[in-house]
Amino acid sequence: MKATNSISRRGFIRTTGGLSGGLIISFMIPAYASTRLKALFGNPGAAVGFYPNAFLQIGTDNSIKILLSHVEMGQGIWTTLTMLIAEELDADWKTISVEHAPADKAYAHTAWGMQLTGGSSTTWSEFDRYRKAGATARILLVQAAAKKWGVPESQCKTADGFVSTGQKKLSYGDLAQLAAGLALPKDIPLRTKDQWKYIGKGIQRLDAPSKVNGKAEFGIDVHLEGLLTAVVAHPPVFGGKVKSVDDTKAKLIKGVLQVSQVPNGVAVIADNFWSALEGRNALIIDWDLGPNVSVNSASQAEDFKKLADGEGKMVVTKGDVKASLKKAAKIIEADFTFPYLAHATMEPLNCTIKVDGDTCDIWTGTQAPGMEQAAAAKILGLKPDNVKVHSMFLGGGFGRRGNPDTDFVSEAAHIAKVAGKPIKMIWTREDDMQAAYYRPSFLHRAAVGLDANGLPIAFHNISVGQTIVYDDGGASTEGISDSPYLDAISDYYVGLHAPAIPIPVLYFRSVGNSHTAFVMETLVDEMAVSAGKDPVEYRRTLLKGKARNLAVLNTVAEKAGWGQPLPAGHFQGVAVHQSFGSYAAEIAEVSLDENGLVKVHKVTCAIDCGQPVNPQGIIAQMESCINFGLSTALFGAITHVNGVVQETNFSKYRLLRLPEAPASIDVHIVEGVGKMGGIGEPGMPPVAPAVANAIFAASGKRIRNLPFGTVSFKG
Repeated sequence: MKATNSISRRGFIRTTGGLSGGLIISFMIPAYASTRLKALFGNPGAAVGFYPNAFLQIGTDNSIKILLSHVEMGQGIWTTLTMLIAEELDADWKTISVEHAPADKAYAHTAWGMQLTGGSSTTWSEFDRYRKAGATARILLVQAAAKKWGVPESQCKTADGFVSTGQKKLSYGDLAQLAAGLALPKDIPLRTKDQWKYIGKGIQRLDAPSKVNGKAEFGIDVHLEGLLTAVVAHPPVFGGKVKSVDDTKAKLIKGVLQVSQVPNGVAVIADNFWSALEGRNALIIDWDLGPNVSVNSASQAEDFKKLADGEGKMVVTKGDVKASLKKAAKIIEADFTFPYLAHATMEPLNCTIKVDGDTCDIWTGTQAPGMEQAAAAKILGLKPDNVKVHSMFLGGGFGRRGNPDTDFVSEAAHIAKVAGKPIKMIWTREDDMQAAYYRPSFLHRAAVGLDANGLPIAFHNISVGQTIVYDDGGASTEGISDSPYLDAISDYYVGLHAPAIPIPVLYFRSVGNSHTAFVMETLVDEMAVSAGKDPVEYRRTLLKGKARNLAVLNTVAEKAGWGQPLPAGHFQGVAVHQSFGSYAAEIAEVSLDENGLVKVHKVTCAIDCGQPVNPQGIIAQMESCINFGLSTALFGAITHVNGVVQETNFSKYRLLRLPEAPASIDVHIVEGVGKMGGIGEPGMPPVAPAVANAIFAASGKRIRNLPFGTVSFKG
């Protein structure tokens, strides 16, 4: 993101005092006083004690409410961020409840300056801010207790939501009113690592019980009195427009109340989902499909190959790569192709909107509440502050619910505007597949020059594919242009062609790394074989001096038993990749069945994300990344014929099924000493190349094109 935040992390904490019923230490915006914070936390009533900041409320009933500045979409931050506050607050874990924060500038990302969840950035961006939020409250509560008892603060201790000295003991709720009148101390020290009782120790997810018993509320679960349901008929080709619509038959269907054109198609509004869907099916629409009927996956692939003949825009370069290639003892050349991919979130896109005079409430699962707020306000002609976004649990995001175009919320706002009543807009799975944004399709053309010892002296790579909104090309070549392997190569050039193609594309889980890691790690494997070297040992040579890369590589090799005897017919492949500030290495163990089709039996993973906060959450995310990555590598592909997406549902857009998933995923956390990284994405990039390298070991065949799950490697 290009947006920046000039406020330092320590500068987030500001103090305002003298508040009736509570204490406020306002983060980021000093003007946030009691009324504003009470609005952010809702209307808690008589149980209010004090608001140490925009993230934390302690009630007089000893309840503790934490507001998350980021959204929970399965990555585990409902628990992880809470652990950070609980650690410093010294709270009783059983008294803590969690809610998503509303759209508000108080919850802007500490690095990006906007309220956004993405880029595997939540934990590292909030590690200081959330701990300081808890520490601030704890210090003030101790000061309040010391003042009440007339003893030095040093004689007061905290534990599980209480402050004590000798035989005296008061709960945090008992001390809230007194703490409200105290000035913020100048020094707010954080607890040292040896004092931690939550961070790094692991804890069960706070959101697990409600998701198991069905009480967790996702956007699609929202229900209001008088709520109507809307579905939209989108053009079959991107950019198409309505020429005319005959809604006669649609209006005859029981429950259909209204049919209206909206910017992206035709909306059918009914008193239930089934009626709305049947009404949409009954519409007779004459579409102006526009020029995008010329979009075809087959011809696009050929166009990409032609573009790859040119050098493109230079991304990074060093030395004279062409001269170095001419001196090489051997050259490895390869084209790699990657299709468009759907995000395929478990919960289809949806949005509920209620407009009441000059105010509006929105209930949806979104990674960017602030962007949705601004977009809806503009469409409805309201002030942004009068639009309240209720962030619900997300049934998967992977970037799809963080769209700067705010497509699905904007669509719902347009429908609400013409309906004049509360509506819930729902996309079907077919809508999600055919009217959605995608991971861009890419071609990478690589040439590697090796010296007489089989080591790389030249690397040339041309990437061809669409860049994403806000992207200057870095997200298209990340994983190649910043690869640690380049440090071992004297001459290299990485270029990019970014053709303008009328297919909407968006950030996808691990973004560019979802395809570039495959290029680099299968090439390195091929280089190792060409040099007659063991693939793990060869990587150690190229990564010399890269301590964190080597740590995960060595760990995974040891834990997977690299080089040790395997069951008959089983083969291993390895890959190591760094992304989002973290380092991951994976070894896949595979076999080929009698038809030559691949079966992945086991994946061993080593991950270094810096300081682990919740190890159980890290393991879960690695398992998620690996299965997600196997889905895309083996089966994922969105294709176009005459502008129309061919994959309509999971019958055609395959996801990994239980019998196809690895029987074992073995995750090992390597605690790094460097800067913290992310965890929701870094485990995905290595799995596809690890499997592909194992397939080569089994069959002697290199994989250049994804997906490859239905390819026979027999013979």
